[in-house]
Amino acid sequence: MFFVFSMVLDFRMDDLENSYLFQSWKVLMKLRKPRITATIWSSGKIICTGATSEEEAKFGARRLARSLQKLGFQVIFTDFKVVNVLAVCNMPFEIRLPEFTKNNRPHASYEPELHPAVCYRIKSLRATLQIFSTGSITVTGPNVKAVATAVEQIYPFVFESRKEIL
Repeated sequence: MFFVFSMVLDFRMDDLENSYLFQSWKVLMKLRKPRITATIWSSGKIICTGATSEEEAKFGARRLARSLQKLGFQVIFTDFKVVNVLAVCNMPFEIRLPEFTKNNRPHASYEPELHPAVCYRIKSLRATLQIFSTGSITVTGPNVKAVATAVEQIYPFVFESRKEIL
């Protein structure tokens, strides 16, 4: 799960101690509980990854803001929003990808020379699904509800193209 929030934050990269991973234009900071990684930009924008729920994401963002306050920075927590959710689900069957792609042509694209999965896009939900022949499906969407709806919508289509067990 990716989430973004802004803070009114004024700092120079050389103000931080050596315990942080430096790159030329950003700082990476990791928390153990909840297990998140934050990319802190000099503009004050912070991008966090690794949370497993929206509640954990918000809790981690607040904890990160508090950690920065303890380091001596003036921090104001504003504009928290979840911008991307990634989920993985496994179907109890394998999928015939060429047949699936042929049956769902305008939404599905399959280039086996480039990538082993079918890319299926649901524009109304702004969700993208990567469907593998093993039955594994990776879903990316703007929020948890869109991801859950995308899985519910795709199930009948992948069920039609399942591999029969002899």
